[in-house]
Amino acid sequence: MPSAALLSAKVRTELLPTDEDVRFYQEHGYWVGPVLFGADEVAELAEHQDRVYQGIHETGREPWRGGWKFKENRPNEIRKTDNSHWSDRTIRKAVLDATIGAMAAKLHGVDVVRLWHDQLLYKPSGGGQTGNVGWHQDYGYWRACKEPNLTTVTLAVNANTPENGVIESMPGSHKRGLLHASDFFNQDLDGMQKKIEAESGQELRTVPMTLQAGQVSFHHCLTIHGSRANMTETPRRSIAIHLMCGTVHRNINGKHMNTELVDLKDGDPFVGEHFPVLYEA
Repeated sequence: MPSAALLSAKVRTELLPTDEDVRFYQEHGYWVGPVLFGADEVAELAEHQDRVYQGIHETGREPWRGGWKFKENRPNEIRKTDNSHWSDRTIRKAVLDATIGAMAAKLHGVDVVRLWHDQLLYKPSGGGQTGNVGWHQDYGYWRACKEPNLTTVTLAVNANTPENGVIESMPGSHKRGLLHASDFFNQDLDGMQKKIEAESGQELRTVPMTLQAGQVSFHHCLTIHGSRANMTETPRRSIAIHLMCGTVHRNINGKHMNTELVDLKDGDPFVGEHFPVLYEA
């Protein structure tokens, strides 16, 4: 594991959230951060994103289960490729950025931040329900972790706007615990909204986390979020960087692709080479 000194040396401390930002995140369950990557860097990320889709894996290793594959009958389907950082060094460098790790550490008040996994995301233009991502909580899919102490960073590879299907988060929903009426794959957003409102007893009011290219946002693993179709003429590109804040332990009753990578008993920590450290104080 890299030394704490080496990791800390890479952190751009001037970009870290302020105390006011931390209070906002803890109250609302999300935070829109600064621009971390310049125009040349995001252009390179977009190029390497396309390489992954073309099956060009410079490390010789495919993403999880081979990643997204084009479907003739669903041309406007959102592309989701897990653990693209296995395949591409440029993507890996962005996913493991120490400043991103330090931001998560400050928002959650922890000393260590590890990668849970990443997702390379591409929402095609053309609109239609196939571009929707259902209202959901990430922790609903991460119950292999005992502690809901994870956060998701969205790195915008190009501008993410309401017009092209930016992520929308429901402020304060992380305080309501885990809901049953949430589903990433359910693209009937209006129908899902009624179910969530019935279960939570609260109106589903969301805010768009609009991002410039190279900018990042964070949302807590219990924050309800989703996104609508891309109504523009260009794709919406982003990388979801899912992070463990502090030490997260195995819940033997939960399943996840990461539990296939390591053989852990109930209560064992998710540590080691499969979960690299972004930041350690």
